[in-house]
Amino acid sequence: MAQTVRVQDLSVSFGRQQVLQNVSLTARAAEVTALIGPSGCGKTTLLRSINRMHDLYSGAKVSGQIFLGEEKVYSRETDPVELRRRVGMIFQKPNPFPHLSIFENVALGIRLHGSTTKEPLAEQVEACLRRASLWDEVKDRLQMLGTTLSGGQQQRLCIARALAVNPLVFLMDEPCASLDPISTMHVEELLAQLCREYTIIIVTHNMQQAARVSQQAAFVLNGELIEFGATKELFLHPQDQRTEAYITGRMG
Repeated sequence: MAQTVRVQDLSVSFGRQQVLQNVSLTARAAEVTALIGPSGCGKTTLLRSINRMHDLYSGAKVSGQIFLGEEKVYSRETDPVELRRRVGMIFQKPNPFPHLSIFENVALGIRLHGSTTKEPLAEQVEACLRRASLWDEVKDRLQMLGTTLSGGQQQRLCIARALAVNPLVFLMDEPCASLDPISTMHVEELLAQLCREYTIIIVTHNMQQAARVSQQAAFVLNGELIEFGATKELFLHPQDQRTEAYITGRMG
């Protein structure tokens, strides 16, 4: 079941470099929230804070709080490994496990985290591939390496792999940046389906994509949240001149 993600007064620094400063926003359950802004503004840092990926880097300092439903993400009682199962991550470059087949890329997560159903493994893998809109394209070559697929297919395989462990939230960091227009269309269509069941937060530099796929949008600049609200309102009637400048291309 999708969960609301609430970010409260979040600040993140790496060593002496302050990357985010007092960011607060709420990504509503079963919706897509887009994070937009120029390169280096802190969007990816914000995204990775939600599943505590910064724990993997020495020198990272995080203050404030993030809530997954009612659970405090930065509580001592929260297990980061379990958190990352519930908060799936899709990266800019597709990263299927290089030495595993299409089938095993999806099956591995089911084996490691345990199944929530009594269905045979093969049926569970098929269900995940179907939900990722990939089954019809790969059903006759499941034993081929995942890396033999096209870029767009690999990205959907990574989504199927994430679906296999029953997440509540999807974090997507420029998931279409390395894809051609047709593959991008397939991923965007998939987002429209998945957001009925999952909370999705996507980083994108593509303003048209943000307008197409998201219900809410947040404009981040120099580590600060400048504006946040309904995507249509933010794009058509921005309240801050900096938001308008970025959306219209006057600020890169």
